[in-house]
Amino acid sequence: MKEVSIYTDGACRGNPGRGGWGAILVYGQFEKELSGGERETTNNRMELLAAIEGLRALKEPCRVTLYSDSKYLVDAFNLGWTKTWQEEHFRTGKKNEVKNPDLWQTLLDLVRIHEVTFVWVRGHNGHAYNERCDTLATTFADSFLQEEEDASQRPE
Repeated sequence: MKEVSIYTDGACRGNPGRGGWGAILVYGQFEKELSGGERETTNNRMELLAAIEGLRALKEPCRVTLYSDSKYLVDAFNLGWTKTWQEEHFRTGKKNEVKNPDLWQTLLDLVRIHEVTFVWVRGHNGHAYNERCDTLATTFADSFLQEEEDASQRPE
């Protein structure tokens, strides 16, 4: 199996608000940057989408180390929350509905294809790939604001 590192981050301008995600795939000397976003979303959705889109970009099953500054994402896998959520039909131990079950299910499906190790990195702490992912995510989130400003300046 190929060994790939994926670095991810999500951002949101307001929560909910305009959001963006960024992912960088690293395989040997090759790097690929990805980004996207949604006009009305939450930070957690963007963190999850960054991981999803990074894994979706892989063309074959790989051994992946996925780095994220989202404790929620990393802990969900490393502390076994996802297993419990699945057993409880995406309900927490207190029987509350897990938020974003659609994204969690998609991510769980992708994790079955690849061998994924989740690693937490401290955000905004000088980690080059994390900082670049943050820039990708925030730039995309901010692009929605620019579109809105451009539209408001057009003559009718």
